[in-house]
Parts: sequence; C-alpha cells; structure tokens
Amino acid sequence: MDTGKNFEVKDIKLAEQGFKNLEWAEQQMGALLKVKERFSKEKPLKGIRIGLALHVTKETGILVRTLVAGGAGVAITGCNPLSTQDDIAAALAQEGISVWAYKGETKEDYYRYLTNVISANPDITVDDGCDLVTEIHLRHKELIPKIMGGAEETTTGVIRLKAMEKDNALKYPIIAVNEAKTKHLMDNFIGTGQSTIDGILRATNILFAGKVVVVSGYGECGKGVALRAKGMSSNVIITEVDPFKALQAAMDGFRLMPIKEASKIGDVFITVTGNKNVIDLAHIELMKDGAILANAGHFDAEININGLRKAAKERKIRPFMDEFTLKDGKKVFILGEGRLINLAAAEGHPSAIMSMSFCNQALACEYLVKNKGKLSPKVHTLPPETDELIARLQLEAMGIAIDSLTGEQEKYLHTWLEGT
Repeated sequence: MDTGKNFEVKDIKLAEQGFKNLEWAEQQMGALLKVKERFSKEKPLKGIRIGLALHVTKETGILVRTLVAGGAGVAITGCNPLSTQDDIAAALAQEGISVWAYKGETKEDYYRYLTNVISANPDITVDDGCDLVTEIHLRHKELIPKIMGGAEETTTGVIRLKAMEKDNALKYPIIAVNEAKTKHLMDNFIGTGQSTIDGILRATNILFAGKVVVVSGYGECGKGVALRAKGMSSNVIITEVDPFKALQAAMDGFRLMPIKEASKIGDVFITVTGNKNVIDLAHIELMKDGAILANAGHFDAEININGLRKAAKERKIRPFMDEFTLKDGKKVFILGEGRLINLAAAEGHPSAIMSMSFCNQALACEYLVKNKGKLSPKVHTLPPETDELIARLQLEAMGIAIDSLTGEQEKYLHTWLEGT
C-alpha cells in the first residue's frame, strides 16, 4: 500500500495508466464535459466540501474532476470492496484529490476509509448504497447540522433511505439520483445489462448460447440483464415476487417460475433484486453440478455465501471464480465473491452511460447548494427539467438532432377546448 497525507492506494506508480484511462473515459463522456465546462465558468460549488462513497472507476474520476472544476473540495472512497480501479485511485491521488481506496479492501479498511471521508467534514455527501449516510447518522451525528444534503446513486441505497425516512431517522435531505429517467432507464437497464454479461464473461469465458440463465428480479436492472442474455441466445427464466414485474416479464416473452423450480434447471444464475438470501443454501443444493452463480445487486447479500461456506469446501479456480464442493460431491461456482460482478470482474458500465448518471450527480450537488435550507430531511428527486437537459446533452454528444414542437402544437397540448 502507498500512503500520503490525504490518500491510501495500492500502488501510486499506477497513476500513469490511470491518466490514460481517464483520458479514454473523457472522450466518451461528452454530456458530463458540458456540465464541467459550465461549472468551470460559474463555480457553483465554490467553497463546498463533498464527500463521496462511489465506485472508484475512470468514469467516477471524471465526475470528481467536474466537481473540482465547480469549485468543490473532494474526498472520495469506494462503496464496494472489489470495485476500485487501482490505477484511477493512484491518478486521483496524484491530482491532489483526497482518496482512500483499493481493490480487495478488507471490511476494516472499508469502514476506516468511510471514516476518513467523514473526517473531511463534508457539506454534501454523494453515496452509492447508503453506507456513507448510514455511518454519519449512526456514528457521526454531530456533523448532521452542517450537512446541507446528499445524493444517492443506486436502487439499493434509495430503498435504505426510504426506510430511514419512514422511521424518521433521516436527518438531512437526499436527492435520489437513481429515480431520474436518465439514470435508472439508462444506467440500470442498459448499463447493468451489458456490464453484467461482460463481468461473467471475463470471469468464466463461458458460452451463453444454449445456456439456461435464471435472472432473479425483473426491475430495470433485471430487465437489462435478461434482454442481453436472451440476445446471446440463452434460454432465460425470470424469478420474481412482485406480481406486476412478473407480468411484465411474461409479456416480454420470458418464462417465469419460483426459484425453487428454476434452481433445478438453471446453468447460470444472476441475482439483481437488492434483497437478502434470494438464492439460499436450499436452492443451491437443488442445482446442477457445475452451476454458476453471480450477483449484480449492490451488496453481497443476495446469494447466501456464508451458508454455502459452512456446507461446502471452497477452492479458488480463477481470479474471480471460486469453486464450492458440496458434501455429495456436486460443484457450484461463485463469481466475484458474490459481489457486484460487473465491477468485481469487469470495469462497470460503459463511460457513455455513466456520463448521464454523473451529470445527475453533479447537478444534484448544484441543486442542493441552490436550495440550501429549503429542503426537508426526506428523499427528493431532481426536477423533470434536469432530466430533459441531460437527455439533450447526451443526444448532442451523440450527434443526434430531434424535432421541436411548433407553436400550434404547444398550444394544442395545453388546451381543453379543442376536441373532435
């Protein structure tokens, strides 16, 4: 480990490669660069300290640069022990950013790094999974009065925040970035769909064609994963607990069945629910010899790996692939230690997708500054106009032109007098 006054990274010498990867990401993040350009001129975040717990990737590095361009002081750590790209952490440290992160963090280091970010006394928190917010509310309550607000990146984090709100435990306003269309309909659906398959392929190099792929959860992430697996000629089965989502899956042409039944016939299992023990030991015991299990949900709780470890003998086969031999001799394979497979074994979402997500994060920080003291300690969403702006910025970055309403059409949409 290399350490300095305001950083701890695996190898500072990786910074040179990190700068190259940041350059590559930047070329594909035109929408966010437009926000950065405006931030550089207007400095809407001048004097604001922002604490981030996000996946430390090349795309996140461009968000950090955007916030700094806006005048912010930034401290960052990871939000998952296996998602940090060590070259990016090194490059950010070389740029003078306070950064504490490395791939393969121990649980102790993970929480120590969160504490380091909290010790930077943030005015705004930016979270992915709600661990940063939770730590502040449980162990650093004295900081809450000075925090003007936060922003949350992912579905799991929003679920936790809404539970906090329901319990009257949330003490400062949070922008649920995940609820923006340019986030969950792009990042979750398109990004997770591609990057999850990418992670599984890098970990295993299996053939998807002809495989029975079981996707647990048919939210936006599950829809994306199922569609991509189907596109690779897999036979896709969906397991769900929500009747409407199950109905959607059926109408989209997928087979549905309870996980207990799917366990007996699946070749590859992918969890994307945000819940706990979706695949339990009892399900694993029903699986075929050689079944492969991967998780694309935020936390490593979706597959009951602790229960599996007690019931099976473990052996590492490949860098992100562990073999578990059950008492009857049957083997199953867990990818990426049951953590986010798209970041554990691959590089996460493509840069163009994260450009939109991080436009939302940057603009959420600006929104919190502009509305300081005006927002209640609840979960909020960004105004619809922000979504529209980001969509237009992305279209512009892609070189796509669209139509606009004529005056007559605009008037027609806002009247009730004109009918048949």
